[in-house]
Amino acid sequence: MAARPVIETRDLTKIYGVGETRVAAVDGISLQIERGEFIAVMGPSGSGKSTLMFILGCLAQPTSGEYLLDGENAHRLNRRELADIRSRKIGFIFQSYNLLARTTALRNVTLPLLYNRSLNLDARERDAKGRALLERVGLSDRAHHQPHELSGGQQQRVALARALVAEPRVILFDEPLSNLDAKLREETRKELRAFLEKLQITAVYVTHDRVEALALSDTIAVMRAGRIIEIGTPKKIYFDADHRFVADFIGRANLFKARVRGEQGGHTLVDCPLGTIACQRRDFPAGGEATLCLRPEFIHLIRGEAPAGHNVVNARIESLTFVGENYETEIRVGEELLLARVEPDANIAVGDAVSFSLDPAHCLLVAA
Repeated sequence: MAARPVIETRDLTKIYGVGETRVAAVDGISLQIERGEFIAVMGPSGSGKSTLMFILGCLAQPTSGEYLLDGENAHRLNRRELADIRSRKIGFIFQSYNLLARTTALRNVTLPLLYNRSLNLDARERDAKGRALLERVGLSDRAHHQPHELSGGQQQRVALARALVAEPRVILFDEPLSNLDAKLREETRKELRAFLEKLQITAVYVTHDRVEALALSDTIAVMRAGRIIEIGTPKKIYFDADHRFVADFIGRANLFKARVRGEQGGHTLVDCPLGTIACQRRDFPAGGEATLCLRPEFIHLIRGEAPAGHNVVNARIESLTFVGENYETEIRVGEELLLARVEPDANIAVGDAVSFSLDPAHCLLVAA
């Protein structure tokens, strides 16, 4: 018998307002999240991410549909029962961490244990449990420090220890790394992933940061206008999206209108402003419209014009911008501008004639 999902939603809907002001912040979402799964929820502002998070955290009730947490239907619980399920089964880590300012790290960590009646721990037991969590996140020597005495990364780890101390079934993250600088964000991201993998705790992670979503998650759900419009592994979402919006949202992309010619040699041929291009095979009808998506990292430039061949395109360098690891360059093909990347030691200058060939595996067709 298959284990039931830790989180399951069925046609989950949350409506605010009435009449002309009626807005479906969450619109018919059905979702299953398994034990130990790390799912990132992405989408533009106003897409419904926060509302979905509030419902999953039992901080808001859906207008209709069902939300089952560990088999319990949260939609049918009263306010007191919801508070109880929050204290027993859900850990939260918010963007601001919500640490009590004049309270030690240890006290902040053990605070959820005061409200968890099912654990029934005395002060000494709570203290021991809190110290064990601080040691696990590498902060045993900071137990008696207050938040202002801790770095941003240390505060984030205190918040993680607090979320874990009551041994929840699910941890909900709301942009938890956005207040950290780039280097610390990268280090903390690695620590967080390794820690949660070891504990096998289910995590739902709301973020605008595509790097965080790609690096941390097992699954990415992309939301728009209250709906999950696409869900899949990070590789599937990045390299093989089904929708133009998703392909554009999840990473930088060159997008072109294309018309399908048909199938040839296991590829789908399209006509677009770059010429006739062989792409990943997709089931688009001949004569139909599609969108060609090219990631900048897959456009490899060489100086001069290349001989005619498979997916060869001639272009000219319009601009070069040094960004540390490489140059970002705009290249012109006819009336179109494309974004590409160039190695720092490439002997290429603005105005140079260049060419590139496209691997069909990196030419993604999505719905127009």
